[in-house]
Amino acid sequence: MMERVYIGLGSNLAKPLQQLRAALQAIAQLPHSQLQAHSSFYISDPLGPADQPRYVNAVAALDTALEPWQLLDALQRIEQEQGRVRKAERWGPRTLDLDILLFGERLIDDERLTVPHYHMHARPFVLYPLAELAAELQLPDGRSLNALLEACPFSGLERLAE
Repeated sequence: MMERVYIGLGSNLAKPLQQLRAALQAIAQLPHSQLQAHSSFYISDPLGPADQPRYVNAVAALDTALEPWQLLDALQRIEQEQGRVRKAERWGPRTLDLDILLFGERLIDDERLTVPHYHMHARPFVLYPLAELAAELQLPDGRSLNALLEACPFSGLERLAE
């Protein structure tokens, strides 16, 4: 059975826009999955250390028959193939960050994966691209995307022209 998954993409190193485009191509090649769409690309201010480049972000909609942990493993492989090095510093610069934001109607909370993504409600670089793909989205925990958008201003964000 296919489930709709939303994946957040971000990069601020090694030609970020090219990193996201390559990641979308890799996601499109995942087994038992079909990339349905992706949002516009956005430039955003970094979380955490301010002495790093701005990020390029997007959100992808993927229909998949993979289980959440299979998809997580596949996304982490894509990150590694594109030069991601995981460091102790949280929210530091990176070539690629792929986050499972939503996985169908599932609520997941274990040591490897939290869905809905634990902090998406406060991240305009997630919510605004997600709204391009699913404006009337209702999260599995009952919150509406519209309510989250109302509480999260479009600040520090710039939509890139294609």
